[in-house]
Amino acid sequence: MSKRPGVVLVVDDDASVRKSLERLLRSAGYVVEIFPSAEDLLAAGSLPSPACAILDLQMPGMNGIQLQARLLDQGIQCGVLFLSGHGDLEAGVLAMKQGAVNFLSKPVDDDELLFAVEEALVLERRRLQSSETTEQARRRFQLLTRREREVMRLVVQGRLNKQIAADLGISEKTVKAHRASVMRKTGAGSVAALVRLYMVARTE
Repeated sequence: MSKRPGVVLVVDDDASVRKSLERLLRSAGYVVEIFPSAEDLLAAGSLPSPACAILDLQMPGMNGIQLQARLLDQGIQCGVLFLSGHGDLEAGVLAMKQGAVNFLSKPVDDDELLFAVEEALVLERRRLQSSETTEQARRRFQLLTRREREVMRLVVQGRLNKQIAADLGISEKTVKAHRASVMRKTGAGSVAALVRLYMVARTE
């Protein structure tokens, strides 16, 4: 998959911080969207993808930790970085437990911030690629008939054609026909490839 451009979302109630971060991030080549509050980000609706969100920890109304939790609850995924001027260790631990990529203290070094942003976007690209691969595998398995799925499950367990025939109460010739159809529909060139595809799709 080709590298996707990343979008950086900055959420901070301090206008001077927003302006400074926007200038730095744009100079580094990122697309930047600015929000003065957590509520403004949520009101924007769906987020671009891949995206990295830089959240201020302490804000009027909903704070950064609460915003992170709300994004998780709504199934909105993006790389999350925290900026804190308060050195709140307990909040940092909670943020990381909720999946934050990094927790940085203000004032943050420019290079440290840019490194953290790129790290978050790299992780997001990997997540998206993995998600797409899983979805592609699932779509392939959806092409299989019920009997082909039964044969496939036994094939990936290492059962031989004659064993599968006995297990399912069908002829070995029929097993071979179903097996060939499974390989064709899934695009698997070998049993090993079929096993890998099966594990990716987590087909039940």
